Amino acid sequence: MKQRIVVFTTVALCSCVFLGYASKLQAQTPAEKLERLSQVLNLSPQQKTALLPILQAEGPKIQAIKNNPGMPPGEKAEQMRAIHLQADTQVETILSAQQYKEWQAIRNHEIEQAISH
Repeated sequence: MKQRIVVFTTVALCSCVFLGYASKLQAQTPAEKLERLSQVLNLSPQQKTALLPILQAEGPKIQAIKNNPGMPPGEKAEQMRAIHLQADTQVETILSAQQYKEWQAIRNHEIEQAISH
């Protein structure tokens, strides 16, 4: 029982921290975004090296969607999810299970922020 409380508390604290950082991840270069993610996810140097090309590849696509004022919010969310799904198979092999859960929460928050603006 105590272990469940500790796990729940840890997850709750991590959620608060990375959601705070997630809002700062918007409109940044891939390298800046990687540094923020590194702080939130506690990435190893190898993980950072592996993630940078993924972020560089999807960055311009995501920014184009975010910066398209004529695109309806639902379509923005759908297109961003499609881009994220393309990268997620690679990302899942790079991150630990806990890091990947946090990664997914950050991505979902990024989509919510994009469609609300």
